Amino acid sequence: MKRFSFFLLAGFLSVGASYAQGLDALTEKAFQSEKEKSDKAITDEKANVKPKTWLDRAKTYENIATQAIKLDSNAATVAYDAYKKVVELDKDKKTGGPGKLAKEAEEAMKGQTLFQAFMNSGIYKYQAKNFKDAAALMSRAGEINPKDTTAALYAGIFTQNTEKPSDAKAHFERYIANGGKDQSVYTTLVSLYYQDKEIEKALATIDKGIATLPNSKDLATQKTSILVTSGKVDDAISDMKKQLEKDPNNVNHLLMLASLYGDKNNKGSEELSKLVGSAKKGPNATKQLSEEKVVLKESQNELTRLTARAKKEPKNVDVKNQIARVNQMIADSKTKITGLEKEVAEQAQASAAAGNQEQKIAELTKQVEENRIASKEYYTKALAADPNNFDANFNLGAAYFNEAVQIRKQLEMMDMKDYQTKGKEIEGQVCGKFKQALPYFEKAKSVKDTDQDLNDNLTNLQNILKQFEEKKIPCVESK
Repeated sequence: MKRFSFFLLAGFLSVGASYAQGLDALTEKAFQSEKEKSDKAITDEKANVKPKTWLDRAKTYENIATQAIKLDSNAATVAYDAYKKVVELDKDKKTGGPGKLAKEAEEAMKGQTLFQAFMNSGIYKYQAKNFKDAAALMSRAGEINPKDTTAALYAGIFTQNTEKPSDAKAHFERYIANGGKDQSVYTTLVSLYYQDKEIEKALATIDKGIATLPNSKDLATQKTSILVTSGKVDDAISDMKKQLEKDPNNVNHLLMLASLYGDKNNKGSEELSKLVGSAKKGPNATKQLSEEKVVLKESQNELTRLTARAKKEPKNVDVKNQIARVNQMIADSKTKITGLEKEVAEQAQASAAAGNQEQKIAELTKQVEENRIASKEYYTKALAADPNNFDANFNLGAAYFNEAVQIRKQLEMMDMKDYQTKGKEIEGQVCGKFKQALPYFEKAKSVKDTDQDLNDNLTNLQNILKQFEEKKIPCVESK
């Protein structure tokens, strides 16, 4: 998890440090004297029941927290507890409500001075790497002034360094609700929600951030990433298209859309391959099952014949050996039949679930084709906006190269008869796709000739095209 590192925080901490370092010996002695006086007063049986004793103590420690923090890093908490003691002790004798000093304490507990005392104490603890106490003190500052963005921000930052970094979410939410606009807060809060698998909250936070910071590229990219990793690829595509409407020539958006459609194409192709393979697998398994049952029947008949012969020739060793072999054949057939029956049952179940499998294959084939075309279309648009873009050139070349590989698989599945009928035509299509990849790889190399993947692919492609040329196979180019 990325944690905050703000120049703002560094500046604020340096201010806190100056309080501790800026005291002269005389001033420090005066604070120390006041502290000792207060500590002694609350041990006196008569003094420690007087509201004035505790009010003086609260003010003394409040001043220590804001001006001489190194004398007592817990001074803010001591001051707060002392103010609470004033409220507890000072009651109006007539009404039973707060007395004059209690009202003063209540106001002080909501005041700027005590707020600053907790802020300063939190920073001092943070500098000492006591992150747990730092977070607690900064959280109390936020309670005193719940509308303050600085306290909410630092409480979130400090909490990230504790045992429960995800607790920082509430502080960052308050920072945003109070009008804070630091982009890093949004991206960090989104990451906190995402790592806790609160995807909808992560996306809602991004939308808030984009509404507040409409020109943030980081938030837009983060949203796309979360949508994709959460399996919401179509939502990511829709969102990216909306961004393109605002900036049609944004190369990064065009490349992202091309990549998203390319991923959909790859996944669809894999699913289609499995579906087509499954469709072919069922009938073969059924045929094999039928044939194996015939083998089993014949073996069983042979066993019956040999058993009868063994009764007539009990000492015939050859017959006994034949019976052993046939028994093994029967056992093997039964094992094979069990496996084939399971395979056929699975295929039947898959077919039933898929409904009309041919229709599903047709629909998926159409989707794959649409995604393939869309991916290349956006890479082409990216090149129109930036002809020298390495990624667009390389990936468009790779798209054509991979199409050639896919088409070539048809040749590998052909028998001799099919090859004689359609083989040459398909080889021409394969060559055409490989040839279409060449100029994009060459352009990418002219932009950056140190990329090893590109150089390997280009060398491989050049060798492939040379083989087609030697075979005198015409290259047929298509979209």
